[in-house]
Amino acid sequence: MDGEGFSGMANGGGGPADGKLIQTFHKSFVQVQSILDQNRLLISEINQNHESRAPDNLTRNVGLIRELNNNIRRVVGLYADLSASFARTMDASSEGDSSGTLRSSDGRAGQKRIRPG
Repeated sequence: MDGEGFSGMANGGGGPADGKLIQTFHKSFVQVQSILDQNRLLISEINQNHESRAPDNLTRNVGLIRELNNNIRRVVGLYADLSASFARTMDASSEGDSSGTLRSSDGRAGQKRIRPG
């Protein structure tokens, strides 16, 4: 992830909030990629240890699998944070567009749905 797509989007004319959102996305995606790269190495070592059937290596796998599980939790957390950040940004940008009233396809007015979080 080299961020080329992000810089192109950042120059696309959005406001300061758009630039901040893109920076947040880029930072989070770099963190995710780093964790996923680490997981690839962990999985490789776990597989080698498993294939060796050596008791010490199998014992070591317990810790490696715990580390892998923790890394997966971190990735899930990063994606959850990204999703929440994106939703907040979209909600904030749409608040300036209307008074909170939406029109359905049949023309009836309704209220915006408030997302928990």
